[in-house]
Amino acid sequence: MKDTLQKYLPERSVDPILGMIKAYNIQLKIVSQRQTKHGDYRLKPDGFHQITVNANLNKYRFLITTVHEVAHLLAFKSYGFSIKPHGPEWKDTFQKLMLPFIHPQIFPNDILPELARHFKKPTASSDTDASLSLSLKRYDKSNDKNYIFEIPIGSIFKIHNGRMFKKGKRIQKRYECQEVNTGKVYVFQPNAEVDLLK
Repeated sequence: MKDTLQKYLPERSVDPILGMIKAYNIQLKIVSQRQTKHGDYRLKPDGFHQITVNANLNKYRFLITTVHEVAHLLAFKSYGFSIKPHGPEWKDTFQKLMLPFIHPQIFPNDILPELARHFKKPTASSDTDASLSLSLKRYDKSNDKNYIFEIPIGSIFKIHNGRMFKKGKRIQKRYECQEVNTGKVYVFQPNAEVDLLK
């Protein structure tokens, strides 16, 4: 397991994560990319805790996602399964678990300030924190996609499932975009990655 984790995690985080996996009887599965989530936690009928994490994540996002899912396990264990998945109990648990990892020997200097700010009040997904998400994406493999905030208003773009949208105005932190085929309006995070068509 340690050899596998070394491929996916920052070097100094491998032993602490391995310690969590052993301490809480976690079955960690590294899976193909899913568009809707980076990771998942579930209690299996046999009593084991299964955590899945997407294989395509860069090592810093992989670490944050793994700790995010361990926080679900510990929050449910401490407070019961009636709590909200991303409620105050989970936030408190996630903050405490992440604190030892927010360190220059684990994360690069350009990510650390964003992490420190984010973990004062963590959100359900690091993707909804546009500033942190952009910092983390600098370490992704390069691709030919554009961020919503980069493309001009009125541009036509396509998302991962082939649906096409026209970029509209910014409302607070997000952009209103109209689906070309239906005319329905959806909001997009500024850091959403899309294929620019025209």
